[in-house]
Amino acid sequence: MNLSPGPDAGKIIIAIDGYSSCGKSTMAKAIAKKLGYRYIDSGAMYRAVTLFVQQHGLSLDDLQSMSEDQLEAMLDHIHVAFHINPDNGHSEVYLNEINVEKKIRDLKVSDWVSPVSAIPVIRHRMVALQQGYGNHKGIVMDGRDIGTMVFPHAELKIFMTANKEVRAKRRFDEFSSKGFMVTMDEVLKNIEDRDFTDTHRSESPLRRAEDAIILDNSNLTEDQQLDFAMKLINEICSK
Repeated sequence: MNLSPGPDAGKIIIAIDGYSSCGKSTMAKAIAKKLGYRYIDSGAMYRAVTLFVQQHGLSLDDLQSMSEDQLEAMLDHIHVAFHINPDNGHSEVYLNEINVEKKIRDLKVSDWVSPVSAIPVIRHRMVALQQGYGNHKGIVMDGRDIGTMVFPHAELKIFMTANKEVRAKRRFDEFSSKGFMVTMDEVLKNIEDRDFTDTHRSESPLRRAEDAIILDNSNLTEDQQLDFAMKLINEICSK
């Protein structure tokens, strides 16, 4: 009998939830890089589905009026994958084998992604895929329901929040750096709308898991946030 530890021994699952534009992905990527873990952006999966819907000329009303069978059939034609960009080392999103990393960050996709992700059939399909990524642990995943629905037994759960004006400024700067022409008012309204939809939807609403540790990063640098997370990880892994 082989009693030597397997390749996943000692690894944990890290679930990061929180409001939009809190820097969840930035911190999750930094943690994954530091630990040599896999990083999965669950929100990007819903964004890819949203982009597919828009590319096929469907409205939100069309989507919300579809039967479960119709939605399942549509999802059968959607393949979302993550591939490392060899030029920058970042994990990027592919929709049906096409790199859509930039397209899914457009404000139009941002405006639709919360109602699209609130549709039960879509959410159930994506959650099942996300849970599969965690089979061997050693993963960092961020989103809205990672600690409550996707990985309720994750060893570490962090719930991120920040002042909405701070979040709007961060998102505005991100859009500007990528060449998207938006106004600060548009970005702030998008954040307010997404907060409301995310916290009031009937299917997997955004909420803090009881055992999640709150991180308000309104006034923290990225390095300070990473230090915060690494202290928690070290405490867990040293037990």
